[in-house]
Amino acid sequence: MSQTRPGALIDTLYPSIQGLIVDMDGVLWKDATPIGDLPAIFRTVKSRGLEIVLATNNATLTVADNLAKLQKFGVDLEPWQVVTSSDALARSLRDRFPGRGGVFVLGEDGVMAALRDQGFTVINDIAGDSPVIAVVAGLDRGLTFEKLSRATSLIRGDAAFYGTNPDVTFPTPGGLIPGAGSILAALAAASETSPIVVGKPAPFLFQLALERMQLTKEQILVVGDRLETDVDGGSAWGARTALVLSGVSRRQQLAGRRTQPNLVAADLTELLCP
Repeated sequence: MSQTRPGALIDTLYPSIQGLIVDMDGVLWKDATPIGDLPAIFRTVKSRGLEIVLATNNATLTVADNLAKLQKFGVDLEPWQVVTSSDALARSLRDRFPGRGGVFVLGEDGVMAALRDQGFTVINDIAGDSPVIAVVAGLDRGLTFEKLSRATSLIRGDAAFYGTNPDVTFPTPGGLIPGAGSILAALAAASETSPIVVGKPAPFLFQLALERMQLTKEQILVVGDRLETDVDGGSAWGARTALVLSGVSRRQQLAGRRTQPNLVAADLTELLCP
């Protein structure tokens, strides 16, 4: 006799979950390809009465870009429901440099827009002599050797060194490509300096998301596709976690790990939909 599952995997958690912090790349989509029926998934989130904030280490897109991408997939969210590592980085730099200043950027529109919104001057002129207080590095698909060289010189000249996130790869429909962490590794080796990284697994991005929901971290489920960022970071922060296998990490990587997710699902549909 066949058996039917009485509820989704999320229903097995007690006390019940009140809010979700959900990663994007590898969870909602791979590049321009959605993962599952996103409108149905978000209808399920709404019908369950769950708060949801999307929190991504991807610093290439602005909040508006992410909202527009969601709309193309048939999902409408509010700006407060999206936080990025760019937001976290710009907030962190604002706290350290309240007088603001020039920031040399290896990155794309997302991080540059976030820095400008916080009052910083974005510098990407490799031959310029404008004062630079910090070097910021994220995923940069226009990266050149000249950019790396200029950033290395600035860091060796005592500019602060920040990274958006440590993800060494980035998921696409064609497979994994180098991510921000790969660029950070090159700069760290060349400058002999370790970056301050603000994206997951650091707690700042989770905390920004939590502020939007007015819940406690004990009521939150952190959902992501990377063990070393989403699961390790969410667990260390004090929330319960779910690993979805639609992105980077695989089930066999769980063997022998000290930090385990509370739930493992093939994708968001299996996690949330009965």
